[in-house]
Amino acid sequence: MTAGAEAIKSTLAAYRAATTTCDGASVRSALTDLMSPDATLHLCHPFGDAIGPNTFYENCLGPLHTALPDLERREMILIAGTTPEGQDWAASMGSYMGTHLAPFLGIPPTGHLAHMRFHEYFRFEDGKVTEVQMIWDIPELMMQAGAWPMAPQLGKFLNTPAPMTQDGLITSGNGDAAMKIVINMLTDLCRHPAEGGPAVMNLEKYWHPNFNWYGPAGIGTGRGIAGFRHWHQIPFLRAMPDRKLDAMGGLTSHWIAEGAYVAETGWPNMALTITDDGWMGIAPANQEVTLRSLDFWRIENGRIRENWVLVDLLDLYAQIGVDVLGRMEEFNKAKNIGPIQLADGLTP
Repeated sequence: MTAGAEAIKSTLAAYRAATTTCDGASVRSALTDLMSPDATLHLCHPFGDAIGPNTFYENCLGPLHTALPDLERREMILIAGTTPEGQDWAASMGSYMGTHLAPFLGIPPTGHLAHMRFHEYFRFEDGKVTEVQMIWDIPELMMQAGAWPMAPQLGKFLNTPAPMTQDGLITSGNGDAAMKIVINMLTDLCRHPAEGGPAVMNLEKYWHPNFNWYGPAGIGTGRGIAGFRHWHQIPFLRAMPDRKLDAMGGLTSHWIAEGAYVAETGWPNMALTITDDGWMGIAPANQEVTLRSLDFWRIENGRIRENWVLVDLLDLYAQIGVDVLGRMEEFNKAKNIGPIQLADGLTP
């Protein structure tokens, strides 16, 4: 039996409230109430797959809270609904924020306010979360610490904003029309290069002239069609022109939509072969890889105005034999990665 969007969201209310301040006891209690004891957790690299709420807290959220003691989970988009296949999902986007005072995954503390975007998807059965798919933008935290050991990103680095309309937490209404626009857009994107030159992707048909494409740290953000092409699409397609999305690659995605908002999750949802140079400094390994991408779109007057994209880039690097966290450890040998003590500022 499927639940309505508001009923699905209400089940998340206690967890959302507890994580605004991340009090450990409150978060643990909320997670226990929210998740089935044997919930399947698909977590970004390096966390991997896990089972149950206790594992999620002990391995992920607890260590992040230790590193950022005043941690808060600042949500910007929350949508929910039932997929065409009959599954109930909720999709959440926002940033974890707090003062970075201790290392996290070996990322050295800075003593300053830090931000790390999250895309977190929850599948519900009988009022309990039974599956989670989650990407944290760990490279975003590394870049703020001056500890990103890979190639510089082409797009702009920024703390990803909430929707321009400021309505991401009050979404409602039938999202079928918005979902159709996004699916048609992705279908046309995949026509190039097999069916012709870049024009067959029909970008102008689907994308607002001033749209923002908020990519993950490592790729960065682009503005408008020219920015999207130059800072993401051209190097991406040059390196991996054989991309296969969702069912085309034998993969499964889950789609929900409310009003002007659309969300898609797949674990993974894209298969491609790195056959040429040019994307994120990765050499052409002639190796097929898969991408985990958790995405949000906002539609305005029939076209996409904003698109939030998180890709598990650390997992991609791992597939081609590159240990980014290991490289970062080498990078940081001459840095202090121990905890930072900040005085209260009342005395010099």
